[in-house]
Amino acid sequence: MTTTPAEAGGSNVPPDRARPRMEIRNRQTAGLTFRADPWAARKAGARATATVRSWGYEHLDEPDLETAVRRLVDAAVADGGKRISVHLADQDHRILAVALSHVAGSAPDEGAVLTELAALRTVVSCGSDVGPDGRRVWALLDAAPSRRRGKGPDGLTMT
Repeated sequence: MTTTPAEAGGSNVPPDRARPRMEIRNRQTAGLTFRADPWAARKAGARATATVRSWGYEHLDEPDLETAVRRLVDAAVADGGKRISVHLADQDHRILAVALSHVAGSAPDEGAVLTELAALRTVVSCGSDVGPDGRRVWALLDAAPSRRRGKGPDGLTMT
């Protein structure tokens, strides 16, 4: 005879099934959620910039952050879901911005968006990955004035 947890004095509640989730620890974070509509990028860019501004980064290149978040959100909206989320975190004068599409299995071509992100002056790195909770597109931005990238006299990027 097989006993179920309820028969053995346990709960009738099914066991908690661990959902894969992105975790960010030991730093300031914020999560912003938007409907996946054409104006989500503009809203997300403005709210993300205001959020990071409140963290006290006086040397943050706000136009770069806003542009990066807009590009990330545009990519997530293109996946065709009903909502997207933007996750922000900071550490060591760097800002991580991640857009999550919440559409399982979506993986459109990211070449253009990653190229646009990499061209921003303060973007240190960018990338994307796909998980069960959807596609994540991310950018890491430098908020410290001494480490900013720029163009040298020969037009090449300096770090």
